[in-house]
Amino acid sequence: MHFSMKTLATTLAILGCSIVAASARNQTIANAVDGFVRPAYRNLATETERLVPTLDKLCKSGDASALEAARAAFTNAALAWSEVEIIRLGPVTEQNRLDRILHWPDRKGIGLKQVQAALAQKDLTAIDAERLAQKSVAMQGFGALEFLLFGTGSDDVAAWRETFRCHYAQAVADNISSMSSDISKEWDAPEGFAKTWENPSPQNNLYRSDTEALTDLIEIFVQGIELVRDVRTNGFLGEKPEGDKAKQAIYWRSNGTALSLGANIEGLNKLFEASRMADLATGDNAYLGNSIGFEFGNAQNALAAVKGKPIDAVLRDPDQRQKLDYFRTVTSSLSELFGTRLSGALDLTAGFSSLDGD
Repeated sequence: MHFSMKTLATTLAILGCSIVAASARNQTIANAVDGFVRPAYRNLATETERLVPTLDKLCKSGDASALEAARAAFTNAALAWSEVEIIRLGPVTEQNRLDRILHWPDRKGIGLKQVQAALAQKDLTAIDAERLAQKSVAMQGFGALEFLLFGTGSDDVAAWRETFRCHYAQAVADNISSMSSDISKEWDAPEGFAKTWENPSPQNNLYRSDTEALTDLIEIFVQGIELVRDVRTNGFLGEKPEGDKAKQAIYWRSNGTALSLGANIEGLNKLFEASRMADLATGDNAYLGNSIGFEFGNAQNALAAVKGKPIDAVLRDPDQRQKLDYFRTVTSSLSELFGTRLSGALDLTAGFSSLDGD
């Protein structure tokens, strides 16, 4: 077959452009991993590790200041998790860690009943971190620990000094810290999942092309926003006030609902900025980066007035409730920007998956 020099030059130019495009896409994945994923998991490992000694101190002293310190450490650790829980691929998906760190929602209260039963029966297998790790997911993560630290009976100082409740809380904290540390180490491993994601090839069992790798990145945003809107926000915020269900809100006992939603959004925003994914959208789509950044800002501004407040009080206040309603509207805008416009601009197909948690 005869190729003219012009044809050959054109072919090489096209090939060169495709190599540059693939390189840019692979660099986007590397940016995401190094700029957000690894630092966020390291932060989670640090905050969950800091939680452990506060509970040790609480179990020894059982006083009000120690309880306050343990609760503050819980909030910091839970927010570190909220920021990174939008990452639903890689090491966190192994050994059922995603559910074990946070089982949510628990719409039928089955998990709560299991925690309460362990307290009532003083189940000794619940105060050993290794044995706890083999039990129901609802008994070993942030949901269980929130009830122990903030739920019924927790305000009584007598509930803490060398008690079953405190030793159970210690085991949960140890369990969460251990999983967080393992996940972080696995992301940092030179031959781990990060290398697989960053280096797609026909020989790669998970990612055969840069398009497959980039699709998984955009799906973090699509599914993360779906989680925030459909599972977390719509789970307690009705279309009208009479449809509100304050006790279906995540972290309602610790006044952490809006804080957690804000951390979810902050995680998505940090990932978006770190990845420089917007740089891949050129020409008529170059506006997308600014539009997405603007909406992330709107989402945080909507939550600013209600962060740290009891969610039932927020829902009773028409002005504050309206902030949550606007937040929900912004998440729908973000969903469209990522799931339709950005994915379309990058010739990606991002699938919406149900994240109902049941």
